[in-house]
Amino acid sequence: MPTALITGSAGFIGYHLSDRLLRDGWQVVGLDAMTDYYDVRLKRRRHEMLGEYKGFTPVNARLEEPGALDGLLARHSPEAVVHLAAQAGVRYSIDHPEDYVNANLIGTFRLLEAVRAHPVGHLLMASTSSVYGANDAMPYGECDKADSQMSFYAATKKANEAMAHSYAHLYAMPVTMFRFFTVYGTWGRPDMAHFKFTRAILNGEPIDVYNHGRMRRDFTYIDDLVEALVRLVAVVPARPADKADIAAGDSLSPVAPFRIVNIGNSRPVALMDYIKAIEKACGREAQKNFMEMQSGDVPATFADTALLKRLTGYVPSTPVEDGIARFVQWYRDYYDA
Repeated sequence: MPTALITGSAGFIGYHLSDRLLRDGWQVVGLDAMTDYYDVRLKRRRHEMLGEYKGFTPVNARLEEPGALDGLLARHSPEAVVHLAAQAGVRYSIDHPEDYVNANLIGTFRLLEAVRAHPVGHLLMASTSSVYGANDAMPYGECDKADSQMSFYAATKKANEAMAHSYAHLYAMPVTMFRFFTVYGTWGRPDMAHFKFTRAILNGEPIDVYNHGRMRRDFTYIDDLVEALVRLVAVVPARPADKADIAAGDSLSPVAPFRIVNIGNSRPVALMDYIKAIEKACGREAQKNFMEMQSGDVPATFADTALLKRLTGYVPSTPVEDGIARFVQWYRDYYDA
């Protein structure tokens, strides 16, 4: 049975990816620091459920701790490493930038060093649509220039892409960076909009609607994201023999086994329509507190997923109404709401 090391396995995406790989017959080594950025009980419950699989090995450690990963890679010899652990959140990065330096920069450096010392078949690393920053030409394509990040969180993830490319070039390390577009769904993070809106609406509390609702997001349901990730594991980038071998629209590096891939629904939804879907699933209307745009935010995101389709034959397609209905039902069940 193949083995995967998943960093951030008690997180929202890490839990779902680990669960899928375990169901598919993989052995999964799940590393998580169980930080208190949000309710640790939710993280512990995710790991408890993964622990019901015989193939799951939980590890409680911080990536930034020197040597934390070397022993794991040496003992388990994973075929793939999926790096999801990070300090997330655009707004949180404004007041807590050092957390992002430690988790996203130092932690990722430790991971790259460990994989250099203990090579794996494929290293896949999470980036974000936030790296596109002030770009206003949409849909966002992987080959578009992305040098105008609007938040420190986005800046650290763009730095991760550059760090990974250098290691891919220097050490022939196959790396795929995937840029997520507003992932939502069951077992989500409490700081995310769909979670906060649902909680407030069911409790009869007002919700904050930024930029007076004039925002659009490429919302991606968690199951769709995981399906794309699982397929990408098998698509290992190789350094091309010649630049002419790189197909138009392919972000494959001309000097390294390195590629960037968007994962999004490729159908932007207006924020007010997103809220309507939550209201419908909750069975009541939200009290809306309209506010100005928050610092570091962008008015719209829109993924070009042509490369994902060409590489994997798959494109996310779950309608927001369906994904939100599933989330609200989970929320009611989990919190007895």
